[in-house]
Amino acid sequence: MKQLVLVVEDDELIRNLIQFYLEKNKYEVITAKDGEEAKELFLQFHPCLIILDLMLPKISGEEICHWIRQDLNNSEVSIIMATAKSQIGDKIEGLKMGADHYVTKPFNPDELIAHVEALLRRTGQFCQKVTYDGLCIMPRKREVLLYDQSIYLTKHEFELLYYLMSHPNIVFTREQLVNQLYAYDDQHILDRTIDAHIKKIREKIEETPAKPKRIQTVRGTGYKFVHE
Repeated sequence: MKQLVLVVEDDELIRNLIQFYLEKNKYEVITAKDGEEAKELFLQFHPCLIILDLMLPKISGEEICHWIRQDLNNSEVSIIMATAKSQIGDKIEGLKMGADHYVTKPFNPDELIAHVEALLRRTGQFCQKVTYDGLCIMPRKREVLLYDQSIYLTKHEFELLYYLMSHPNIVFTREQLVNQLYAYDDQHILDRTIDAHIKKIREKIEETPAKPKRIQTVRGTGYKFVHE
């Protein structure tokens, strides 16, 4: 599973250059050209790392960093600040703000990739996640976020959602899901137990549980997690 990097940069040439080198090194990349778009993409995709320009239109990089670290209380995503400001005081201020690393423009793309790799070696365990449209499930932490709001799931609800999200657009019968969740349980599990779990999960992750867009019923067969 590729690690996802959000590149926030208003200069199109620099943005495309960073994206090219990241993808060349097998990272998945999404990009934003201003601070507002960065916030939207962050909540939707829950990236592992952000390369963040400071001088951005609409919302500055400093404000984005403060929003992530203070307002969202997110200490897990790695942040590399990239800016033309080269004074020692600027770097110290950026690190105090919550950045993990600070690079000055112009920078060598290979050096930037080395910093990305170094950070993700330390924080990679937090990047074992599956995300889609604001929904993020992290198996190691046993945590589910919906647009950065924590969602409580029971053990079997969590395992069922993780299994479906890990196999997007694949239809599973109720029997297959029972075998996946309860293979080592002594108790006899009925198919309708899966239906009950699905109902509860939908109530927690779907905007309109009666018309689910994430976990859909395939009539006469079972369920699938829709990833367009």
